[in-house]
Amino acid sequence: MKKAELVVIPMPGMGHLIPAVGIAKRLVEHDERISITLLVMNIPFFTNDDNIKSLQADASINGRITFQLLPQLERPMEDISRAFVLQLITEYKPIIKRVVQEQVVSSRYASTCSESPGQLAGFVVDLLCTEMIDVANELNVPSYVFFTSGAGFLNLTFHFQTLTDDHGVEVSDELKDPDTELDVPGFRNRVPASVLPSIFLEKEGFTGVLNYTRRYRETKGIILNTFMELEPHAIQSLLNDAGIPPIYPVGPIVNLNPQTEDTNDGLCSARDSIMRWLDDQPPSSVVFLCFGSMGSFTEEQVREVAKGLERSGHLFLWSLRRPPPSDEKYGPPQDYDDLEGVLPEGFLDRTDKIGKIIGWAPQVAVLSHPAIGGFISHCGWNSMLESLWFGVPIAAWPMYAEQQLNAFHMIREMGLAVEIRMDYRWEVLKRASNATVEADVIEKGVRKIMDLESEVRSKVKEMSEICRKTMEKGGSSYDWLGRFIESVFENIPRA
Repeated sequence: MKKAELVVIPMPGMGHLIPAVGIAKRLVEHDERISITLLVMNIPFFTNDDNIKSLQADASINGRITFQLLPQLERPMEDISRAFVLQLITEYKPIIKRVVQEQVVSSRYASTCSESPGQLAGFVVDLLCTEMIDVANELNVPSYVFFTSGAGFLNLTFHFQTLTDDHGVEVSDELKDPDTELDVPGFRNRVPASVLPSIFLEKEGFTGVLNYTRRYRETKGIILNTFMELEPHAIQSLLNDAGIPPIYPVGPIVNLNPQTEDTNDGLCSARDSIMRWLDDQPPSSVVFLCFGSMGSFTEEQVREVAKGLERSGHLFLWSLRRPPPSDEKYGPPQDYDDLEGVLPEGFLDRTDKIGKIIGWAPQVAVLSHPAIGGFISHCGWNSMLESLWFGVPIAAWPMYAEQQLNAFHMIREMGLAVEIRMDYRWEVLKRASNATVEADVIEKGVRKIMDLESEVRSKVKEMSEICRKTMEKGGSSYDWLGRFIESVFENIPRA
């Protein structure tokens, strides 16, 4: 039986590592001929030892997945700017080439036993790791992109790259006016410039996006963490474009293993406390607020959230974290030492019976709990898929990256979310936002998302059933995954 080994190279950072482990598991479970070597670049800030160990254990349950954390580069971590991180990724290219040659290529050719994993069949690289396409080319194997966001976002990147390269349009100039609305393939509605990712609005960032997108066109295919029933118009637009490599919508790839969230004893204890509190609440009665691994607010905004929650009268579970100290160049949000100092006077006493404020949140475990009735979310793609999987409607409050576009897609294109503020932006490095969302807006959003008879809730419940079926045998994503595997074997280089 012919076998194939794929090298998967994710961007470090949990938002990319979790779906990378997920697609690796899906591939080996779908076809016994496939094995995976998953190589993780060890970049400080992005890689947490406890999280890595948990993901490694999760991946290693299947004996045909090898999870390897690469050595750190011998250089200081200067910042987390796009340019510097790209430089670090580039410096990993010779390391990854050597590891693949020594541990994948050589060992495969040296082994003649029937249990050998198989011939190196290609690289599957994260959407931000296109530099590794060069390594695949040097090893004379094909490359594939694993696009960890939605089809709408991918349409946007290809559209802007086509306008720039084929039509000579200075797209960045047209995006300066936030009132501009754009016709974009894959979208039924015109897309406001105000919901485009921040990176598109900066000249250097926009150039970087174009470079990534040009590299996507060099590959043999693009795996998408979405599914036909969720984004039919956007996916069909990509499939109809002969200039784009084959598209494989195989999602939703979501993290359903809560153990990958509880990575030490302290987090396990916090999780137990949260789940005990939820166990005491009625079904669909609690609104959950959580804003991703980099999400935090100014103190003024925190007070507005508190006022909105209290006025709504709904039960709430609020993951509240503060920005890192101003003397730190970079770092994730941290738990507050003194909640009373940032919240309105008397808030904790007045809401003692209806709310629980936490720091870190075990998001998957919380969303899966029957007490959760709504989710105020930053609209990270993974979070949206998890929310849909568990049938929990979203109130969209995007923060950074492509989250504003995700919010637009969920609200306007799909009708699967309500809006808090779609064009809100949190600048991670500057610790600042473009606006303060007032308490009455937040109160209104909470009431909408907690309406048990709303059309949005009904549509989300229906989509939850669909996204589970699409992963089963005979479902659209199951079939697309099979087509991808077929293409892998068709594209294996001949010796």
